[in-house]
Amino acid sequence: MSVRLSRRSALFATAGAALPAVSWAQDAANDDAALAEAVDAYLRQCLAAWPDQPALSVAVVKDGRPILTRGYGVKAMDRPGAADERTLFAVASNTKAVTCAALAILVDEGKVKWDAPVRDWLPGFSLSKPELNDLVTVRDLVSHRIGFGLGAGDLLFWPNSDRTRAEIMAAVPHVPIEDQFRTRYHYCNLMFVAAGEVVAAASGMPWERFVQTRILDRLGMADTLPVMRGADPAKCALPHGRVGPPLRYQGPMTRIADSVQEVWDWSEAGAAGGFLTNAVDWSKWMAVQLAAGALPDGTRLFSEAQSREMWRPNVIVSNSNGPTPDLPGRAVTATYASGWQIMDYRGERMITHGGGSPGGISGTVLLPGRRVGFSYFSNAEESFLLRALRSGIADVIMGPTRLGPAFDWIADSKRLEAEGNARSLTAAAEIDAKQAAGAPPSLPQPAYAGTWRDPWYGDVKITARDVQLWLEFTRSPALKGPLEPYDGETFRTRFPDKREEDVFVTFELENGRPVRATMKAVSPDADFSYDYHDLKLTRV
Repeated sequence: MSVRLSRRSALFATAGAALPAVSWAQDAANDDAALAEAVDAYLRQCLAAWPDQPALSVAVVKDGRPILTRGYGVKAMDRPGAADERTLFAVASNTKAVTCAALAILVDEGKVKWDAPVRDWLPGFSLSKPELNDLVTVRDLVSHRIGFGLGAGDLLFWPNSDRTRAEIMAAVPHVPIEDQFRTRYHYCNLMFVAAGEVVAAASGMPWERFVQTRILDRLGMADTLPVMRGADPAKCALPHGRVGPPLRYQGPMTRIADSVQEVWDWSEAGAAGGFLTNAVDWSKWMAVQLAAGALPDGTRLFSEAQSREMWRPNVIVSNSNGPTPDLPGRAVTATYASGWQIMDYRGERMITHGGGSPGGISGTVLLPGRRVGFSYFSNAEESFLLRALRSGIADVIMGPTRLGPAFDWIADSKRLEAEGNARSLTAAAEIDAKQAAGAPPSLPQPAYAGTWRDPWYGDVKITARDVQLWLEFTRSPALKGPLEPYDGETFRTRFPDKREEDVFVTFELENGRPVRATMKAVSPDADFSYDYHDLKLTRV
C-alpha cells in the first residue's frame, strides 16, 4: 500500500482537514460576491502553501449560475502563458459522470435499461468468471462492484498504449476478477470503457460523438473536448510532476510533457477519463446536475427520475463512526452511485468525484441542499493540495457557524504531506539497501530472456543485450528499459522514462529453467493503474 495519499484517495477523499474561521465566511453564505471573494482568498492561501503548483482553476456555481470562474498561475512553469478561466485541464475520471449522463439520456429514450444485462447491447461481452456473463447489468458497469481488483486492466491503456478500443474490449474476458460479485467496491476504469461501448451500441454512434452532440453541444460547452487527441497545447495547462530522485512523486517539480496527450491519451478509453475542459464549461455541467437535468431554456438534458438514479448509491465504499476532532470531514457512510460518489459531509449530502492523471488532479463537489457546486483543476500531482481544496472550499461555503470549531485543512494537509514524504524516502533507502545485499540470480542472465505472455495484457519481451537484460512491454511504448538483478530470482527495471513506475519481475523456475513470472511495482507510492501485480506471465 502506498505510504502517500494515493490516487484512489484523490478520487475519493472522505477525510481531511481547512480554513481558520474568518469573518467573511459567514457573510458568504448569504452573498454571492462575498462567497466568490472567500473562495478566491482561500485558493490564494493554498497556492501560497504549495508554491510549486504551476496552475489551478476553480469554478463555483450557485442557484444555477456561475459566481466564480477563474484561473491562477501559469500553464507551464518554464514557458510564458497565464492560466485563465478558459485554460483546458485534463479532468480524468470526472468524465465518468458524463458517461453516466449519456446512459441516462438513452434510458429516457427507452434505448437502455440500467438493470438489464450488458449482453442485450454487447452480445459478446464476457468475463473471466463466465457465470457472471449474463448477470452483469449496465448499472454494474458504472458502480465498481463487479469484483475486479483496484485498477484491474488499466495497463491496457495506462501508460499510453497503442491499443484500439476494440482491442481493449477483446482483453476484458481475460482480466482477473478477485472478489465476489456486488459485494465490495473496487475502483475499475475498464468497465467504464465497456459502458461507453453500450452508449455506442444503443445510439449508433461512438461514445465521443454522442457526448459531443447530445451533451456538450446542448450545454454550450464549446471549449471542451471529449478526448484529448489533437488538443492544442497552447490552450492547455501542461502536465507537471515530480519524477525523482529517488522515487516518482519525489524531487523538484518539473514539466513532464509538451502536451497533455503525450502522457495522457485515453482517447480509446475516453468514457473512463477522456475529458479536457475548463472552468467556464464545467460550471455549465455542474449547473445542469444541480438542476436535476433541467436546462435554462426549460428543456431537459435528462429527466429528474434519471438524476435520482445517477445519485442513488449502488455500493458502500466505507463507513465509520463519523467525524472526530482530527478528522472533521470523515463520512459516516461513503458510497458510489453511477459515476458519482455520495456521502455525508458535516451533516450534509455531498455529491462528488475526483480525477487523477499523469501531471494533473481535479475534483467536482456538489452540495445539492445548498444548490451550490464547485470544481478545481490542477496541472500537477500535489494530492495533498487537492485534499485541502476539496474540504477547504466546502467549509468556506458552509461557513464557520455551521461547522463549529475551525479546522485548518491547509496546515493539516501539509503535515500529512511531510510525514508521507519522510516515509517515502525511508522506503526508497530500504529498496536500494535490499538490492545491495541481494543474492545473485541462480542462472546466467541470458537464461531469463524470452517472450513472456499474460492472457489479458499480451507479450512482455526480455532480451539479452551485451551483459544486460532489456525488458519491453510490447503494447506500452514508455515501459521499456534495462532489467537488473535485485535479489535471487527477482530483477528490477530502471526505465529511462522517469515519468513511469519501475517494476520488480520475479521468475519461477522448473527443472532449472524460468517458466513463469510475476510482477509488482518497485515503489510503494506507485499509482494503482500500474497494475503490474495482475500479470501472470508464462514463457512462450
